Amino acid sequence: MDSLFKIGIFFLIEIALNRLVNLAFHLMAKRHNSVNLRFLKSAINFLVALVVTYSLFQQFEVTKDISRVLLQSSSLVVAIATFAAQQALSNVISGFSLSVSKPYNVDEKIKVVQGGNIVAEGIVKDITIRHTVIRQFNGESCIVPNSVMDAAVITNTNFQGDIGNFFEVEISYDSDIETAQALVQKICIAHPLSLNTTANGVFVKGYTQNGVVLKTTVWTKNLDNSFQACSDIRVEVLKIFKEKGIHVPYQTVTVVSDQDRAIVKEI
Repeated sequence: MDSLFKIGIFFLIEIALNRLVNLAFHLMAKRHNSVNLRFLKSAINFLVALVVTYSLFQQFEVTKDISRVLLQSSSLVVAIATFAAQQALSNVISGFSLSVSKPYNVDEKIKVVQGGNIVAEGIVKDITIRHTVIRQFNGESCIVPNSVMDAAVITNTNFQGDIGNFFEVEISYDSDIETAQALVQKICIAHPLSLNTTANGVFVKGYTQNGVVLKTTVWTKNLDNSFQACSDIRVEVLKIFKEKGIHVPYQTVTVVSDQDRAIVKEI
């Protein structure tokens, strides 16, 4: 009965310590929710579990002897553990490397590519000592081992701060190109989520069979703002172009029935 009581006490101690660690990091995350804090929290929780387990082993004669033998032959234990858990240790080391170099952070949009294939693409939600959690755009969570993240090519939309998203619109050949360029630039600058200034020009990208393609870059603070700003600007551009007589070309298909052909022949 005493043994069960001791096990219960140590179990409660571990839960309490983990709760305190989680609470402390939750408070710190409100000020700066970085990938370093997520990894450090996971590492401390693991260390707490290790220390509590070792302390529990010291309470019983059988487990005390086992733990003493393991400590005395620590070099052998380390060698065996390293060989047996190469992949696990690789994830821990890679997680530490990622938390220091910070190629991505929590709530940032990334694309993970390895061997030319996209492993995952979405928003970073968490990083532990073993893996990184990426919430994909279809709502699924992709759990990627840290060793894979460390070796992969990562495209981080937020790495340099502001987000740039290309905006293109095609106008007909008989439309006034300079007027269209000025209107697109004015609309981009006027949007409340846009960071564009007069320095962000609107250029002629090229020609198609239908018209002239104009292109610019819409700059915003983050990805969500980019989606919203580009959507609003597309709507506003079509509205203003229609008012100013600038035509956006589109293909039409004329269907001629056999009856129509017969009428044309009679005429």
